[in-house]
Amino acid sequence: MRVKDCMCLKDVVQATPETNLNEIAELMNQNHVGCIPVCQEEKVVGFVTDRDIVTRAIANKLDCSNTKVSDIMNTDVIKTTPDTNIEDALETMKKNQIRRLPVIENDKIVGILSMGDIAVTLDEDEIGDTLSCICEENDCNCE
Repeated sequence: MRVKDCMCLKDVVQATPETNLNEIAELMNQNHVGCIPVCQEEKVVGFVTDRDIVTRAIANKLDCSNTKVSDIMNTDVIKTTPDTNIEDALETMKKNQIRRLPVIENDKIVGILSMGDIAVTLDEDEIGDTLSCICEENDCNCE
C-alpha cells in the first residue's frame, strides 16, 4: 500500500510566510485542521501546527496579529511522496515523532498523511505501535 492510498484527498489549505498567526488560526479553525503548510510560489518552505502557535507564540506573549508565520514555523519539513510505501512513511513518522507528514509531488504539496488517515486504513497493532513511538520521549527505541 502506498501513501496516496491512505491520505485524505482534499485540497490542502496553505499560507504564505507573511501570513500572520491570527489568520493561520482562523484557517485552522475554518478548515478543521491542526497544521498548515507554508508555501512560497507553490513550494513548501515551512510547516506550522496549532501546537507551534501555542508554544512558540502565545506562551512567549507574541502579538499574533503582528507576528508572521515565518517567525515560528518549522523550516526543516519532513515529508514523503504519494508513491512511498506506507510502512516507510510510518517509520518516518515514528523516527521523527510526528503526527502529520506532508506529501510532496513535483515540489508541490498534494496532501498531508495524518494519524487519522492511518487509523482508518491500517490494523490496530500498526496504529498502536506508531502512536506509542510518536508519543514517547526522545529516547524512544522504535526503529
